[in-house]
Amino acid sequence: MKKILIAALLFSLTNTIKAQSPYVSVKEYGTTYFLNGIITKYALSNDSNFKWYHRNYKSYVVPMEIKNAFSDAKGKVQFIVFGGTWCEDTQFILPKFFKIQEEVGIADADISVFAVDRNKKTIGGIADVLKIVNVPTIIVMKYGKEVGRVVEYGKTGQWDKELAAFLN
Repeated sequence: MKKILIAALLFSLTNTIKAQSPYVSVKEYGTTYFLNGIITKYALSNDSNFKWYHRNYKSYVVPMEIKNAFSDAKGKVQFIVFGGTWCEDTQFILPKFFKIQEEVGIADADISVFAVDRNKKTIGGIADVLKIVNVPTIIVMKYGKEVGRVVEYGKTGQWDKELAAFLN
């Protein structure tokens, strides 16, 4: 029940502050930085420091079976995404997840994205509440309840197919 209330609060919070992104940029090792807090895909795609975003976005061709599953679920599910801009797995998967979103037409408001630090912590402690251990973690929510999550590349290495399975 606690997770449901927290998820509902998260979605209302992220919808309320669409024009603002409450996150911080943390400088690391003098030349690089990572984001921490509530972000959007635009924070990643518009930042010239994240060249990996466009490279991995462009390289992914969304399979038709994935498009169909996501299309059928459009407007019926929400996603809570945790990733680290410093994490190679996040750099590989998140741009591809957003390509699916854009090709299928899933609303930005149905996706809440949290950037974590290297300890998998985020501003406000939401990563702890949802027991995030590894990133990326994509949680599928339906009617305020978690119906599944894919952590990193998933159990089979086919993160997109595993996500699609939760949507049916």
